[in-house]
Amino acid sequence: MSYVKGLKCRECAREYPKEVLFVCEYCFGSLEVNYDYAQIKKDLTKELILKRPETMWRYKELLPLDNEPTVGLNSGFTPLIRAGNLARVLGVKELYIKDDSVNHPTLSFKDRVVSVAISKAKEFGFDTVACASTGNLANSVAAQAATSGLKAYIFIPADLELGKVVASLIYNPYLVAVEGNYDEVNRLCSEIASKYKWAFVNINIRPYYAEGSKSMGYEIAEQLNWKTPKHIVVPSAGGSLITKIWKSFQELEKLGFLDKVETKVYCAQGHGCSPIVTAIKEESDIIRPVKPKTIAKSLAIGNPADGYYAVDTVRKSGGYAEEATDSEIIEAIKLLAKTEGIFTETAGGVTLAVAKKLIENKIIPRDESIVLCITGNGLKTQEVVTRALPKPIKIRPNLASFEGQIKNGIHQKIAEDKVIEYYI
Repeated sequence: MSYVKGLKCRECAREYPKEVLFVCEYCFGSLEVNYDYAQIKKDLTKELILKRPETMWRYKELLPLDNEPTVGLNSGFTPLIRAGNLARVLGVKELYIKDDSVNHPTLSFKDRVVSVAISKAKEFGFDTVACASTGNLANSVAAQAATSGLKAYIFIPADLELGKVVASLIYNPYLVAVEGNYDEVNRLCSEIASKYKWAFVNINIRPYYAEGSKSMGYEIAEQLNWKTPKHIVVPSAGGSLITKIWKSFQELEKLGFLDKVETKVYCAQGHGCSPIVTAIKEESDIIRPVKPKTIAKSLAIGNPADGYYAVDTVRKSGGYAEEATDSEIIEAIKLLAKTEGIFTETAGGVTLAVAKKLIENKIIPRDESIVLCITGNGLKTQEVVTRALPKPIKIRPNLASFEGQIKNGIHQKIAEDKVIEYYI
């Protein structure tokens, strides 16, 4: 049974049928999925959810498919980790990591949105899927298109990290490297989408695709025993994730699964590509596009499609926003690894670096619950941290050599975390 009534404009509220649409033809506002919440409230219970497999599809009534999902059946329900070691370093009482760096199948939160998008593309009868991507989306579309038997065209900036290029090519899509930044790639893809009958997951079927991000919010609430945290820090590129996590909390409250939601939402971006943060700090409704210049390439979208709505989400929740420099991102990646054993990519480094600033500046209180959203795996962006890691101790294969090095104090350099610049 489908609970999707159709699409609705986020600006003028004009309604549309369940079709391949993404822009209102009257006011040019973006469209989102419109659900029959009254029927969902009758049919969906906590008890029913808890009986289902631990995947994102345990909340299927709140996702935009007409039929059962056909792709990404094992995606979602990633760990919510009580981060005691990191909490002690930051000086906070209750800290959690929502760890999508271990999501299935491609180690990022994009597996959620792509599971929905490709399942929906199959419902619409498409035989080809495509996307414009800064990396993680490319990996997930390539992988899930392979499992679904669809052709895939992936468009990426030509200077993307090698790990993410390899993690797309291995699935044998048509991978197109465009000589330009993400915004230029996306503009080209919009032209291609208007000519070719392909399902561009983040363009012409974006209203359905974006709904997959809500599953992260549902999981956080369930994993906190049907509560939401007082504070949540979310990395932002196009701005969709932060809006959908907030939407998921509102939906659960509407269904009676949660008491009144009082979560404050914080936007995290990299210095050199922070148009959403800038608008929030300047108390402006205008998102001024920028040319990205940050090591956080997965967040390097200078003209965010959902920027206005991300700003609105932060304001409505009573949250704030901050940016992180390249050096702060690297230090945060290292800090998360050595305290909690989680190796995150640059977007996760942005999240932690921003959270650290917000705590130190007393914007986030130290005695209230905090969730940090870690959205991707560091194995994809290893080159970012190689220069900031200590050099391995090199010895000959005998005990004397080992003990000689120890006596020479090389182990002390490792213990003190002194940086030795080198390439592995």
